[in-house]
Amino acid sequence: MDAFVLTLKRFIARRGKPKVIYCDNGRNFVAAAKEVNSFLKSNSDSIIDSASREGIEFRFSPAYAPHFGGLWEAGVKSAKFHLNRVLKNIHLTFEELTSLFAQIEAILNSRPLCPLSPSPQDLSPLTPGHFIIGRPLTSLPSPYLLNYSTNRLDRFKRLEQARQHFWKRWSTEYVTELQQRTKWKVRCRELKIDDLVLIKDDRAPQLYWRLGRVSKLIPGTDGVPRVADVSTSQGTIRRAINRLCLLPSPDDYMDKRS
Repeated sequence: MDAFVLTLKRFIARRGKPKVIYCDNGRNFVAAAKEVNSFLKSNSDSIIDSASREGIEFRFSPAYAPHFGGLWEAGVKSAKFHLNRVLKNIHLTFEELTSLFAQIEAILNSRPLCPLSPSPQDLSPLTPGHFIIGRPLTSLPSPYLLNYSTNRLDRFKRLEQARQHFWKRWSTEYVTELQQRTKWKVRCRELKIDDLVLIKDDRAPQLYWRLGRVSKLIPGTDGVPRVADVSTSQGTIRRAINRLCLLPSPDDYMDKRS
């Protein structure tokens, strides 16, 4: 319990005091499953009392029901999946691990969510970074180290190589999820002129998402568009449709809710 309260204090010191916190009933909040009820109903030095004094509302999902927090649980699972593979054989000091986690946090919070505005000239997406610092997150440039053998690098470069490995694995997975199509069951929304799209770029630097607006659709002999011209900040480029990922729009979210 004390460890969690200290974690909450660090979170408030960095991000400000939240109004509502959603969490599960996992063992990271209690010592054992049988102690959950008594732990939450305790009248002294409990998480609930500590939160109530700060004006914070805790909302616990039911026990053994991780699907109630599907959105954030999926994000945690994806990050842990790639972290386990990137850091499996690397021994890091506390300072190195903290630095790597902070950079991975920036990677996760840099992902594009939806267009920032409906203007065809605006190429900026809304990202989690906008809710944290009011603008997209960035990183310092660094040399490409994925082609180097790990035993040829010093500790600092090994740390940077681990970050690049995580970026490549996680960003590829995120782009794949954006481009996911359910064949033969649900007809996917087709690209339209002025749609904001994410352009797949295998050599993109960390925290850089190449975006553009569809300016022209080029159909094949069957009338189905398979190539598109995309306007970017560096000019117009032509790409196959399978290299473009449509970002969800506010209208798409409203359609899912209705």
